[in-house]
Amino acid sequence: MLAEFLVLVVLPLLLIVAAGWDIASFTIPNFLTATLTVLFAVFAIAAGLTWTAIGWHLLAGGIGLFIGFALFALGYVGGGDAKLFAAVALWMGFGDLLPYALIASAFGGVLTLALLMARKWMIPVWLLRYSWVLKLHDQKSGIPYGVALAAGAFFLLPDTEIFRLAAGA
Repeated sequence: MLAEFLVLVVLPLLLIVAAGWDIASFTIPNFLTATLTVLFAVFAIAAGLTWTAIGWHLLAGGIGLFIGFALFALGYVGGGDAKLFAAVALWMGFGDLLPYALIASAFGGVLTLALLMARKWMIPVWLLRYSWVLKLHDQKSGIPYGVALAAGAFFLLPDTEIFRLAAGA
């Protein structure tokens, strides 16, 4: 019951919060990625994961952290994006890491193109009062990649091992 709740309710809610926070401020707070990481440990216990399975999930999280910080060091993503990628990779596990990375990257490409095109248009007058809209529209602003990371997780989640474990399949 707890494993189901964590995968089907808490994980999606935290991803929505991370994406929304990233849109609003171009940051993803450490408390969100830390919470995702700690809650994976709770999930692992509740779902009865073996030590081997936990090891594979930890490996995925470590690879995610390495890739995320390599992209951060190269200036492609922010630090919060790197940590969110690692936290979601931890949940996805090694078997779902590559599909997650590819799907999130595809969503990131679409998001980037959409924002680059939208930034060429004028902002509707009624949106000018929102500072986050102005920042999102600014050509000098980056891309809130947390949105793509969350979208990738949502897209892949029903096909993941953690989903099957939570659903009891």
